[in-house]
Amino acid sequence: MLKPDNSRQKRWIIVAGVIAVAAVGVGIGVRMSQQRKLAAWTADQSVPTVSIIHPKPAEGADALRLPATLQALNTAPIYARTSGYVRSWAVDIGQPVREGQVLAVLDAPEVEQQLIAARADLQTALANRRLAASTAERWSTMLTKEAVSRQAADEKLGDLAAKTAAADAARANVARLEALMGFTRLVAPFDGVVTTRNAQIGALVAAGAAGSPPLFTVSDVSRIRAFVRVPQLYAARVKPGQQVELNLPEYPGRPFAAQVTRDAGAVESSSGTVLVELQATNADRLLKPGAFAQAEFKVSGPASAVSLPPTAIIIGADGAQVALRGPDGRAVLRKVAIGRDHGTSVEIAAGLTAKDEVIDNPPEALQNGDLVRLKGSAE
Repeated sequence: MLKPDNSRQKRWIIVAGVIAVAAVGVGIGVRMSQQRKLAAWTADQSVPTVSIIHPKPAEGADALRLPATLQALNTAPIYARTSGYVRSWAVDIGQPVREGQVLAVLDAPEVEQQLIAARADLQTALANRRLAASTAERWSTMLTKEAVSRQAADEKLGDLAAKTAAADAARANVARLEALMGFTRLVAPFDGVVTTRNAQIGALVAAGAAGSPPLFTVSDVSRIRAFVRVPQLYAARVKPGQQVELNLPEYPGRPFAAQVTRDAGAVESSSGTVLVELQATNADRLLKPGAFAQAEFKVSGPASAVSLPPTAIIIGADGAQVALRGPDGRAVLRKVAIGRDHGTSVEIAAGLTAKDEVIDNPPEALQNGDLVRLKGSAE
């Protein structure tokens, strides 16, 4: 009776073992399948999807348009050279002034008292000198008659020299204080226009105070300087005497004639540009210092120049680059020479052709040889 039961029990144990092994196998198979799918998905996601654009012919090849900053021909901030209080001011912003015209007058009571004391000290020093001179003259006369010793006569002559030096020092101190009193009248250093005024009646001003604003600023706006940063590629075509047009947004359709006067003679390494100075006459005072303008140079760009949107250009430690899609579907980073910046597009003077497939908005981590996929492609 026990044998059949043992056989049946063994069969159930074997069946249960087979089912358990099958369940484990199915679980392992499902897990491996999921891992393969995850690996395939991860590899698929690691390939960036990009958009391709083609360079277009460069626009405005007959002119070079660049931003410019306007400055006055001469600008002088006027500070107080002596401490005091503002008694009055005579000019305000926007008013024309002539060279030597009084801008403001200061009260300097301390300097006035110092000047009075210095003049009194000068009179004392002069009186002492006159007494020393007459004494030295008498002792020199007595020395010729051998009535006094040479040592005593030399002492009187030395006293005269000391009193003379003291009188000269007192006179120099008076001249210094008189000059300080002269600085209580602030005058214009040249013909121009008052562009700032910070003088207020009764305000205390301190000579040499660090960080204090100037009481006035006078600018010579009869001529205007314009400073332009010209890309290195075009710097050799911009020469002194060349005619340039300045365009300001507040005067649309009205160009202002300017002329190239000089350039820095060096390329700024951080921007790859050369600083160029223009000058323009400004008899009607329409050009204002500090304004921004657009300078148009009549120079042509390279015939092979193309343009790209700024989003397609990579600026890094290696300079300007673009990312191309090669025939094998892999990225190729190529250096390019940037010409003019038109805002919505950037001129590429060298390094690209219209047939190149340029990646727009390339990923920051994109490297040479990375596989890329076209947007909308099923590959």
